Amino acid sequence: MLIELRKAGLRAEYQKPIIVHYEGEIVGEFVADLVVEDTIILERKSVRRILVAHEIQLVNYLVATGKPVGLVPNFGERKVEVKRKVRELVGG
Repeated sequence: MLIELRKAGLRAEYQKPIIVHYEGEIVGEFVADLVVEDTIILERKSVRRILVAHEIQLVNYLVATGKPVGLVPNFGERKVEVKRKVRELVGG
């Protein structure tokens, strides 16, 4: 997936460490599977089906990073399933 994203001319980073801040303090870190154009977080899965826990994980990553869009592509069944989440912007 990383190779295809780059071939398409997109800047994509694999296993990107992201430090999480809260009120100016570091409160943790996580490693995103893929970050595309410093805007979209992709959390790839290979499971029977995407669970609510996978979606919650992605939403938490979006809130923690301020990134606007996240995708959970699942390669576990016969066809690829993708869940998309968009971070709600405060103040519209």
